[in-house]
Amino acid sequence: MNYRSAPVFLFLLTAAAAQPRIGDCPVFPTNNVWNIPIDKLPVAPNSQAFINNNGPTRALHADLGTAEFGIPYVIVPPDQPLVPVTFTYADESDSGPYPIPPSAPIEGAGVGDAHVLVLQQGTCKLYEVYAAAKQPDGSWKGGSGAVFDLKSNALRPDTWTSTDAAGLPILPGLLRYDEVASGAINHALRLTVPSTRKAHVWPARHDASSKTDPSYPPMGQRFRLKAGYDISGFPPDAQVVLVALKKYGLLLADNGSSWFISGAPDPRWNMDTITSIRKVTGNDLEAVDSSSLMVSKDSGQAKGAPARTVTTYSATPAFDFSFNQTVSLTLTGDVSSSTLAGFDDGAVYTFLICQDQTGSRSFTWPPNVRGGMTIGSTPNSCSAQQFVSDGATLYATSTGAVNQ
Repeated sequence: MNYRSAPVFLFLLTAAAAQPRIGDCPVFPTNNVWNIPIDKLPVAPNSQAFINNNGPTRALHADLGTAEFGIPYVIVPPDQPLVPVTFTYADESDSGPYPIPPSAPIEGAGVGDAHVLVLQQGTCKLYEVYAAAKQPDGSWKGGSGAVFDLKSNALRPDTWTSTDAAGLPILPGLLRYDEVASGAINHALRLTVPSTRKAHVWPARHDASSKTDPSYPPMGQRFRLKAGYDISGFPPDAQVVLVALKKYGLLLADNGSSWFISGAPDPRWNMDTITSIRKVTGNDLEAVDSSSLMVSKDSGQAKGAPARTVTTYSATPAFDFSFNQTVSLTLTGDVSSSTLAGFDDGAVYTFLICQDQTGSRSFTWPPNVRGGMTIGSTPNSCSAQQFVSDGATLYATSTGAVNQ
């Protein structure tokens, strides 16, 4: 079989965006709605009304800082001790215990929403608490609590709150220093506005308003910076944020101040450059109709996701199927051994292994792959093969194919 005549080959070659990560954990799969560009989607019919009702001349504000501003989070190890936690709104909360360390930072030092965000390494589960307060016996109390699996597209039950009015997680939408410093933010950012409607749209699960007028935005509404807005005069740090606002936009998650973008405090923030985005106003934004991205109302999976996860070459590469069901590698040298992880029982996966312009590079399959094909040696050729998993091992379902 020659893949030149197979349309699926073009699908496999779709470029993948950089995977948002915190620590060793993905921040949802690559095909999650938080991680999908919205720059090509149509403007929502009530866009200008949404803007007008929330301050068309009010400035865009990055709610972060070096200490007291922003929403902090903490990363804990897999063996972090679990502690009891009780909730005022227990009927819409995920019950404890939670792995909250004694010194967990609390938003606003306990004043205001007092969020506590805990990311556990290994499990890659996110634990969030609203109105958190540590008790003398080491336990915690909160208004509500939610647990999210960052390797999954699962949403909370519809109509359930979380620690946000929209029933969504907070951490995935935070503006973080390390992403700005890297030069790219590859996900939507969390947004608050003062006036919302008694409605929510996918992926939101909850709303918090008595207004029924359709000129007010629902929870879950996406906004973006208009494509024609000139960002060339902004400092480099601010341009990184503004590029993301054009490509991935903002996700309305809570009631609050007009056009506030949530961020994490960090001593390295250059506040002079980040605060320059206050030149942007509500009128420079537009609401987006993102309904076409929905695959299922009960899943965060979105259409238009990258087809594969690209693995960087090394002599001993590690493949990870946690984010997509296709992984790829271009051989710029020989691979003496390789490993893989992140596959589920019963799932089907595809490897795409390509030679560089030199060709004749050798490739050694991971030890838990059965029936791996011999990789083609022709320069610039690609070899593709499909496998099924039993949770521990991948078994070839085809002999594979090479486009020589």
